Amino acid sequence: MQTLAMIAQKGGTGKTTLALSLAVAAEAEGLTVLVVDLDPQASACRWGDRRTAGNPAVIDAQPARLAAALAKAAQAGVDLAIVDTPARVEQAAAEAAKVADLVLIPCKPSILDLETLRTTAELVQGRAKRSPLVVLNAVPAQGTRHEQAAEAIAAMGLTVCPVHIGQRVAFEYAAQAGQSVTEYEPDGRAASDVRHLYNAICQTVGMSKAKERAQ
Repeated sequence: MQTLAMIAQKGGTGKTTLALSLAVAAEAEGLTVLVVDLDPQASACRWGDRRTAGNPAVIDAQPARLAAALAKAAQAGVDLAIVDTPARVEQAAAEAAKVADLVLIPCKPSILDLETLRTTAELVQGRAKRSPLVVLNAVPAQGTRHEQAAEAIAAMGLTVCPVHIGQRVAFEYAAQAGQSVTEYEPDGRAASDVRHLYNAICQTVGMSKAKERAQ
């Protein structure tokens, strides 16, 4: 089982949206996926409540019980676990970083997000198995702000994912329906962004992006 952790000490970076989007993308490729919601606000769990499809499974957990929850998931045959963490809760971020095969740090291309990025990186580094991957999220369609942000992030010594996620209203509409954008608008730009990000992450962790379905 591979484990991804979505960590950012600033709120509003899109951690939950990306976690759920990647979970649905992996399910579509035949993987068995579990989303573990460590956020007391339970946004991922509420999304699961609105959802009509049975998968991916979404559970809530306490940070201190995360490792045990993941061990049970691995025993049950889960292929991919995605841990969604709350902002400004260091214990949750620290526990998630320790068990993750890859930490993803969503970051909007704004000065407010960039100013808090180093704090998140310092929390993750030394606990994670490999260097975290910063994913630029909610990138405006016009302008070069994401390029400037990528340069600033690289100057901090952090790795920027080659795939960024555009600012798309489809994410909000999909969430309201308990869906991902790959289900809500499968041929849209948001869905394409998510699929490209999923492929990039699979390549980074050496995970097969698709699982052969039983005939």
